[in-house]
Amino acid sequence: MGSGSDGSNDAAGLTFLALHPLLAPPNTLTMKLLFVSNLSPLGAGAYMMKWRAQMKLLFVNHLARFARSTYTISRYAQVAGELGHEVAVFGEPNADAPSLPYSLDVDRFDFAVFVVHVPSDFPDLPYLARLLDKMPKDRRIIIDCLGRYNDTVRIGHDFNHLEKVDGHQGWEWIEGFQAVSDRILQPTLAPLRSDVQTFLFHGFDPSAVLRPYSSPHEAAAAWAGTNGTRKPYGLAYIGNNWQRWTQVRQLLERLEPIRDQIGPMLLTGWDWGARPEWDIELGLHGADVEPDLLRRIGVETQGAIPFDTVNARMSEARFSPIVHRPLFNELRLVTNRTFETFTADTMPLLILPEEIVAAIYGDHAGPLRPDDDVAERVKDMLRRPEFYWDAVLKTRAHLASHHSYQQRFKELASILDT
Repeated sequence: MGSGSDGSNDAAGLTFLALHPLLAPPNTLTMKLLFVSNLSPLGAGAYMMKWRAQMKLLFVNHLARFARSTYTISRYAQVAGELGHEVAVFGEPNADAPSLPYSLDVDRFDFAVFVVHVPSDFPDLPYLARLLDKMPKDRRIIIDCLGRYNDTVRIGHDFNHLEKVDGHQGWEWIEGFQAVSDRILQPTLAPLRSDVQTFLFHGFDPSAVLRPYSSPHEAAAAWAGTNGTRKPYGLAYIGNNWQRWTQVRQLLERLEPIRDQIGPMLLTGWDWGARPEWDIELGLHGADVEPDLLRRIGVETQGAIPFDTVNARMSEARFSPIVHRPLFNELRLVTNRTFETFTADTMPLLILPEEIVAAIYGDHAGPLRPDDDVAERVKDMLRRPEFYWDAVLKTRAHLASHHSYQQRFKELASILDT
């Protein structure tokens, strides 16, 4: 069919034409015609399937109790039922996350969502073969949490392709992703590749806020201990020691002069007590740490804790820093802790680039981002906690409005509709 003189389609507006049998001349053959045409003048989205009413998502990920995206996936599972969606994790029930739903019935689901951090996030055979055989490629999606689907990016000794650890070079990641799916999403505001879409994936769950204060005054009184309560730690960072030491060391050294005002400090996660032998042998410097410095400052170290206890542990401290790896700052990647920290009963310290703070946390989060003189900012927080808790509560409201898991489902539905 051609176009009219005004550029419109000749068939526009013709959806179904049929000569009714009662109107047909005698002894003539009745013909029923089905015209197929896009009624939209823009010619877009004529035959797309809409998934907004209900989505059945099968997440594919090697769940880990102490790391990666298990917390985020658990939030999707919780919120899905509230929105009329269904979420399950591909595979047999996993003791590391026993409360999550699991399924091997691939045919029941609309999409397979691969959440990829490490090679083991792809299932072993024969599970992978079953998944790829039963779920068409155009209904498989990859969420690339670590920026693997890029050329090799190195920031200092932080990088996106761990060839010495997992044996996979950059081109293998790219070709492997392309073999599984044509749609690659990354939790970044600024993808480097034109064939990657932005989807922040992680989110903020208002129902997980440990103490939803009604006012900054109430929050400041509880936080400062003037209501009879007292937190056991002044500052606590909860997270594993992988490519974090540079920022954490700088923060601790700057706070050392006021450590008595802050109170006890805590680092909880893998490898804060000492650099592991495998990191030394491979020469990676990904788990650097200086035990002598920690002893000098009086920083306590503890091992990793389960994903579902992080909120409570952060709430044991007055301050909890949000720290991203140098690679993540470069690629503008966010993590679960980017949002989860604001659900804890603690005052977040945003040790992040200014543009990330503005883009994610909104207009009221600025006071929570210390400048180079972090000690002076923390001292002011101790003097004027109500002012800073006002920023925390307003930032929580911004996150609830713009980064809730309900919002993430809407964003994902829009991506799937494209």
